[in-house]
Amino acid sequence: MDIASWFNISNTLVNIPIGAGYAMSWIEAVGTVFGLLCIWFASQEKTINYLFGLINVSLFAMIFFQIQLYGLLLLQLFFFCANVYGWYAWTHPAGQQGQLLQVRWLPRRKLLLTSVLVCIAVIALTMYIDPVFFRLAHWSVAGLQWLGITVPLPELQPDPFPFWDAMVTVLSVVAQVLMTRKYVENWILWVLINLVSIGIYTAQGVYAMAIEYTILLFIAANGTREWIASARSNGSAHGFARGASI
Repeated sequence: MDIASWFNISNTLVNIPIGAGYAMSWIEAVGTVFGLLCIWFASQEKTINYLFGLINVSLFAMIFFQIQLYGLLLLQLFFFCANVYGWYAWTHPAGQQGQLLQVRWLPRRKLLLTSVLVCIAVIALTMYIDPVFFRLAHWSVAGLQWLGITVPLPELQPDPFPFWDAMVTVLSVVAQVLMTRKYVENWILWVLINLVSIGIYTAQGVYAMAIEYTILLFIAANGTREWIASARSNGSAHGFARGASI
């Protein structure tokens, strides 16, 4: 098997007898394993999670390119940049005292502001999710064609779950940003994201993805527990208990 064929989604590793059957490709299987390792090591506050995260989003970007989901492709590019930044932020001193970031809760003011912005973003994206992602698809295709890569514009269909899809998209971006700053709330958001994702994938009959997100749900729940304990040992109180900026 040459390298090029390994990255092809038609190169099946195993056929999973779920529903009507699911052919999992090598690239999806390896990308999923690295994604699980990324989340697990992040829950343990290990910086190596970002290395696994970079591999995961790179492989998934190749998958979404091949199946013409260009909006999700662009989201992987955001996650790639966030992983690079998170790796830097976790390993370089921050603030006037020059200390490395510690696990802590969001201050009350930041928590309230973040909550308001999330609500506004979810409502706005729910209302305009189809034109937004249709436009992103056009931009993605135009960008690839500018690079000399000939790809057809996919036949775009309306989103069957606009509210839930918008919620997962917005919360994923926010959770990733909060993780790079070591805020406990990122894990609470990942628990919610995984719960919604399980429902969406089950409703769509993509049972393999539903199982994957069930595993991620348990890792995120453990991450929540671990980081709450770590924040407590660092002397950080919940934002509503202490409003001081961090």
